[in-house]
Amino acid sequence: MELHQLRCFVMVAEELHFGRAAQRLHMTQPPLSRQIQLLERSLGVQLLDRSNRQVRLTVAGRHFLRDAQHLLAYTEQAGDSARRLASGEAGQLVLGFTAVSGYNMVPELLSRAGQALPDIGFELHEMVSSDQTEALAANMIDIGFVRHMEPRPGWSYQLASREPLMVVMPAGHSLGRRGPLSVADLAHQPFVMYSPKEGRYFYDCIVGLFAAAGVSPRYLYYLKQTHSILGLVRAGLGIGIVPASARELYMGHLDFRSLADAQPSADMYMVYRDDNDNPALPRFINMARQHFTLGVAPSDDRSRTG
Repeated sequence: MELHQLRCFVMVAEELHFGRAAQRLHMTQPPLSRQIQLLERSLGVQLLDRSNRQVRLTVAGRHFLRDAQHLLAYTEQAGDSARRLASGEAGQLVLGFTAVSGYNMVPELLSRAGQALPDIGFELHEMVSSDQTEALAANMIDIGFVRHMEPRPGWSYQLASREPLMVVMPAGHSLGRRGPLSVADLAHQPFVMYSPKEGRYFYDCIVGLFAAAGVSPRYLYYLKQTHSILGLVRAGLGIGIVPASARELYMGHLDFRSLADAQPSADMYMVYRDDNDNPALPRFINMARQHFTLGVAPSDDRSRTG
């Protein structure tokens, strides 16, 4: 049984006339009749009653018509799906992101993707930047949103966001009653800090900020996730420095303050491998670049390093 035979049968069954069916199929009547005969022979069933110069469906033909129509529709759908996947109009992307980018940036980006790329699905994995780098190297994710990293040949980078770092303290803290805060105001304060391993990016930023000002806070706790730091700060166990997007967590009983004498910031980069052959990736990248308001790569102000 061949698809061409099914198309011939369906056309005759719809027209109940070999001449009109042949015209619709852009063929002559004898080869059309031959295709129906071959189909009936392969099935061992008579599908059409051709008596008295009329064409009628047999009982078997009526039932077979429904199945044949479904098969042809499914075949067309399968072909359309394959074409859409090959062109990148549809497909699946595996996306890695840090916890902080999941507060605001990634949800907004996925919301835009839902409108611009409705037939592309996403598998999401929350990971620290170092784990995303390993996952990209192993082709376990298609694209990552990471903090600053050393450029790699064959990898492309796009600056996705830049946000200020802010001092966070329990509501009612003595520092909150002062005017504009300076880095010096944080000297000797009990401090809830990012882990030097899992939170290396923020750890280096904050340590560098204090070192430049000659300030020595008292590091009491080291944590890898921003929401955990906020929890300890809210409990009165110290103060911290976190990205401004942490305010999106709405934990309450917290006071976020900027530093008047410093403008520390945190950058987020979109990163992907140039040899990734997922057809959906270029469409997502183009959409994401339009979404981002900033667009420079680490170290060399280009969107690609190699």
